[in-house]
Amino acid sequence: MLFEHVSFAGHERVVHAIDKTSGLQAIIAVHSTALGPAAGGCRLWRYECEVDALTDVLRLSHGMTYKNAIASLPLGGGKCVVLAPEEIADRPALFNALGRAIQDLSGLYWTAEDVGVSPADMAAIASATSFVAGLDQGEHASGDPSPVTARGVFTCMLAGVRRLWGQEDLSGLTAGVQGLGHVGWALAELAHRAGARLLVSDLDAARCQAAVERLSAEVVAPEAIVAQPMDIFVPCALGGVLNQASIPNLKARLICGAANNQLADLSAAEALAKAGHLYLPDFVVNAGGIINVASEILERREPEWLEEKLAGLATTIERVMEQAAAGDGNTARAANALAEARIAAGSMESSPLRLSA
Repeated sequence: MLFEHVSFAGHERVVHAIDKTSGLQAIIAVHSTALGPAAGGCRLWRYECEVDALTDVLRLSHGMTYKNAIASLPLGGGKCVVLAPEEIADRPALFNALGRAIQDLSGLYWTAEDVGVSPADMAAIASATSFVAGLDQGEHASGDPSPVTARGVFTCMLAGVRRLWGQEDLSGLTAGVQGLGHVGWALAELAHRAGARLLVSDLDAARCQAAVERLSAEVVAPEAIVAQPMDIFVPCALGGVLNQASIPNLKARLICGAANNQLADLSAAEALAKAGHLYLPDFVVNAGGIINVASEILERREPEWLEEKLAGLATTIERVMEQAAAGDGNTARAANALAEARIAAGSMESSPLRLSA
């Protein structure tokens, strides 16, 4: 049985959606609606087994509760994973079926684009439900969140640079960008413009070569970049890169990147603090993406709202750094405590999207 021997860690609802006609098999997890309807992306991934998919969606939805709270959004945490079949015969039909499953939740969960999912897939979902964001067409369409995510990470990175080096740009500093996807590339461009010397790594050799030509970057093997001499480590690839094996080799004083779940576990945060590294928690700094999605859900497309929310990330990360410095230096613990306080306070009860009890 799929749900047997699995801890649901306080989740409010978990739905296993199956549609035999389209081949859909998906899991929708709603962790919390304390601050409003749950919101979080939908990812299409090839999992080894159903239990792996369930474990992933529970972890990701829990993280979205904290991310939305830390970004002061009137949204709870949720996530959806679609178990990728060997072959998708009719992709629009599969995502239309997912849209019907989301519609059945009556607004409890809003979905958006995540790994393996395209704007076209979002449009297929939208043909069956209105509880979808990240669309590239429509009155309130927010489009690709990558540039906004990168801007949020970079704003927080500058806050960390001010704290460690007392400067307003990256001149004289070396930044190692691990992963040159949409967000990683945008971050590399921002760091280059700010004066940083760049080290880059990616499995795609063409992207690395483009970084050499356009950003004067030096290419490093993906497995070697963590241990390179650098000032700022910018993880933008897979999660779990900060662990008990990698941290002893890490030379960067500042860690600030877009990847989700950079810490292998909470003990990694303690190891970073003890070693004198300043880790800026990923769920704080990469919240620009969900802010962009929230602007569509909340129909707040005015530029001033977006700029205010992005500036708020920098204010929040400064508060996290201050609270960590006043304690044991563990920024992950400080960020978690701040998110939990905001959730407990129920500060978004006046939201027009708030669910009834």
